[in-house]
Amino acid sequence: MKRLVAIAALLAAAVPAAASASPITGLWATGSEGGKVEIYRCGEALCGRIVDARRLRANPDLRDVRNADRSLRNRRLKGLVVLRDFRGGPREWKGGPVYDPESGDGAATGYLTLRADGKLEVKGCKAAIFCRTKTWTRLR
Repeated sequence: MKRLVAIAALLAAAVPAAASASPITGLWATGSEGGKVEIYRCGEALCGRIVDARRLRANPDLRDVRNADRSLRNRRLKGLVVLRDFRGGPREWKGGPVYDPESGDGAATGYLTLRADGKLEVKGCKAAIFCRTKTWTRLR
């Protein structure tokens, strides 16, 4: 009987963790410069940070030199948060800001859409008609 109670307690503890997981948390290939972004829970929302890129493998201390804001150009790219405060699901999330370190451009509003083929569309918009979309592929 004690064994059954222990198993039931373990299962009950696991359910909230599984329920809070998102179908897009994990590691994604950005399709640009060998980039990899990890999407993770940040409080009640989802965020994404740079974990790897071809240029980072050559220079792990690489800085955000392409940023339009000169005061931010000294930030390290590795670990840089590029997606913030995304909410929604299970197939679409809205949030922002979104930042593209490859171009140095940012967007106040972003949209994440999990496609039927398992790829993730990442869309950043400066205004309703000025948007750019990239497609990411899940790594894990």
